[in-house]
Amino acid sequence: MKEKSYHLETLAIHAGQVPDPTTSATAVPVYRTAAYNFRNTQHAADLFALQEAGNIYSRLMNPTNDVLEKRLAALDGGAAALAFSSGTAAIYFTITNILKSGDELISASNLYGGTFTQFDAILPQQGILTRFTPLNDFVAVESAINDRTRAIFIEGIGNPTLEVADISRYASLAKKYHLPLIIDSTFTPPTLLRPIMHGANIVIHSLSKWIGGHGTGIGGIVIDAGNFDWQDSKFTLYNEPDRGYHGLRFAHDLGELNRLAFILRLRTVGMRNQGPTLAPDAAWQFLQGIESLPVRMTRHCENALAVATFLKSHPKIAWVRYPGLEGDPCYTLAQKYLPHGAGGMVVFGVHGGSAEARRIVDHMPLFSHIANVGDAKSLIIHPASTTHSQLSDVALRDAGIQPELIRLSVGLEHIDDLLDALATGLDTF
Repeated sequence: MKEKSYHLETLAIHAGQVPDPTTSATAVPVYRTAAYNFRNTQHAADLFALQEAGNIYSRLMNPTNDVLEKRLAALDGGAAALAFSSGTAAIYFTITNILKSGDELISASNLYGGTFTQFDAILPQQGILTRFTPLNDFVAVESAINDRTRAIFIEGIGNPTLEVADISRYASLAKKYHLPLIIDSTFTPPTLLRPIMHGANIVIHSLSKWIGGHGTGIGGIVIDAGNFDWQDSKFTLYNEPDRGYHGLRFAHDLGELNRLAFILRLRTVGMRNQGPTLAPDAAWQFLQGIESLPVRMTRHCENALAVATFLKSHPKIAWVRYPGLEGDPCYTLAQKYLPHGAGGMVVFGVHGGSAEARRIVDHMPLFSHIANVGDAKSLIIHPASTTHSQLSDVALRDAGIQPELIRLSVGLEHIDDLLDALATGLDTF
């Protein structure tokens, strides 16, 4: 795949794979093995000393996972990737692969509830402070940067308020202060948005959502752009000798691989020593989803826009948010960053507040009432009482999550059936 610059539709099917060397199988095999044979003791020693690439143990690497990692790195325009047991694990190990006790993270405040709780309640127990700032408020972001800041974190499209991040402006600010820009691009898979093209350094996806596409597995992935210089002394995890690797300095002692210091440290320190491994069976499931990702995302976006347009004119609806809907506050940013479609999510508020929102969720046909997004099936939920219920009233307000907000993940059903279901659910009482 390196000989030609293929389109994304082609990369989604072919990238990262060659025919199986033993059987010539055209499909990606599932390697259900815990360990791998070494040629001899020197081969084993070289693998463990990071002097040679190869398979050691499936907690650390697996050939099925390797195809998944290479394919998504290619789709996102990254240099390398690492798959995790969940998207939440991918976020946690990304942060702790950069920050240590005493360091600070700057994050937009409009986050998925689990990510917010991780940053607000769990990381402080490890001495890592997060400073939350309103999305796209660059005065607030710059004011929050100090000599302890080590990274900036945003979501490409916020969950669940669907605000679009101005990625290139975040990237410019991150570059000014030499900080890595980390983007959770779960709501915007790479056929819609490639954050690295706009200056991001690290991209994270929950594989459980549109990339997998069928709600059948849990997983996450981290893509390293390979474009950040970790030799700045403030990144002590990369510049001071690592006790676990006989004094190896990840930003200095890897030779030509120094530019991949982040992802190599993530694999050897995070994955090898702490074990948030993705099973090869799950990796195989996600690979099946990726093959149809470009086609599916087109349909998700078309259906979502039609749903948003329908809701906007319904008398029971107080407001609607969809970045691809003309008149949406983020419409201009969506046209810049998401010209191929603004994703499969729609949120709206109903007259009558929380009680009315929950009544509608309870009586909505066809839409499955579950805490997930990115499924082929259309999904519905009331975030304030479920996915974001851990947030305080102040945090909910800061994140823009109103009591009347209903979140839709718009699936692949026929649009006439979706609109009929919405009309039925809204007009039941």
